[in-house]
Amino acid sequence: MSERAKRSCSLALGLAGAILLVGFMLPSQSQARNLTVGPGKTYSTIRGAALACQNGDTVTVDAGTYTGDVCTWNRSGLLVRAANPLNKPHLIANGASENDMGVWRVAPSGTSVTFDGFEIEGARSVTSATGNACGIRVESGNPGWVAIRNCHLHDNQINIMAAPDSLLVEKCELDHTPPTTVCDPTCRTGNQHNIYVNTGNCRVVVFRYNYSHDTSVGQLFKSRAQNSYVLYNRLTDESGDGSYAVDISDGGRAYVIGNVIVQGVNSTNTNIVSYAAESGGNGTLDLYVINNTIVNEQSNGTFINARAGTTAKVLNNIFYGPGTPMSGTVFVALGNYQDASRSASRFLSPGAPNYDYHLTANTPLSIVGAGVATGTSVTGFLLSPTMEYVYNEQNAPRSSVGVLDLGAFEYTGGSVGQDVSAPSAVQDLRNR
Repeated sequence: MSERAKRSCSLALGLAGAILLVGFMLPSQSQARNLTVGPGKTYSTIRGAALACQNGDTVTVDAGTYTGDVCTWNRSGLLVRAANPLNKPHLIANGASENDMGVWRVAPSGTSVTFDGFEIEGARSVTSATGNACGIRVESGNPGWVAIRNCHLHDNQINIMAAPDSLLVEKCELDHTPPTTVCDPTCRTGNQHNIYVNTGNCRVVVFRYNYSHDTSVGQLFKSRAQNSYVLYNRLTDESGDGSYAVDISDGGRAYVIGNVIVQGVNSTNTNIVSYAAESGGNGTLDLYVINNTIVNEQSNGTFINARAGTTAKVLNNIFYGPGTPMSGTVFVALGNYQDASRSASRFLSPGAPNYDYHLTANTPLSIVGAGVATGTSVTGFLLSPTMEYVYNEQNAPRSSVGVLDLGAFEYTGGSVGQDVSAPSAVQDLRNR
């Protein structure tokens, strides 16, 4: 079996069985109903359909604006989807809040639920000072899985906060959590994350092919899950003033593979990828940072900071900008490259407004064809990247021709340039 086939098999078996094997959990098709929402449909509001649905139902929502249409989902085996995937139904909180938790609340009884194709904005805490009203909030104690796909969540105090047993978020855009000054003045600061997996009771979170950007104070990705898979995303501060780009707060087993990660000039934290900064409460300290392009737009900082005692494998990453590549523990670090001066010729269109870090013919041989074999994790998970992020919120297979390149993207053009600062052994690699 090829390495790519083994990697795909490993992904299917190892990421989240509760997510990927859902067919065993859903009711038969004969039991399910399709509840339609929209003008002239069975239900005029999403809330009406949520109150009426039973286990295994599908809720299909027409395009349009749904103002103040907040609700709780408390049934199992639900598929809640847009009628037209190209025209997302637009939910605007407009002061409404379900149980003071936000726009959509998934109760502990709402297991095996999929949301597909919605735009959700404006969640605010209306009666308390928590400041953590969410676009989608999955309650702690949910024993099943929740999947969120093809959604755009923005301008919520927290766009997604979730704590089911298993969570999948893919092909979503998460952005612009509001500064405290635009919510209730008594709100706490520091909660405005784009996504927050907020308990170690979450066994696994898979976050892939997403575009997370422009938080206020909070993180682009924050997880307390036992196993966190951060795969092939675009995580960019841009004009936001957030903190960590990736925050694996309590350790656990974490895979950060194939991402574009940009710490912006307004960031309030000099660490970019943070691992177990709050505690080692998940019991395992096992970190893999593989084939990412990590950018520091500030004058200094630390690209990867991990708790002492962590087993950390850091391979084939590009560190673009000044600062310390790794700090806090003993790293197995091979095949990484740093350009502290941020040479513009390294990439297609680095920095604002495009943040496009695809490799070009000017990319040196210290990056192209310079990768090392990635091997496997301690659990046998194959670490070699098989996909690439596609701007925006999509994915494509990563080329497997030739020696692996560094960073989030594989170069597929003609011959490339030389890097006069690179060791001669690297310069001698053939052009591809």
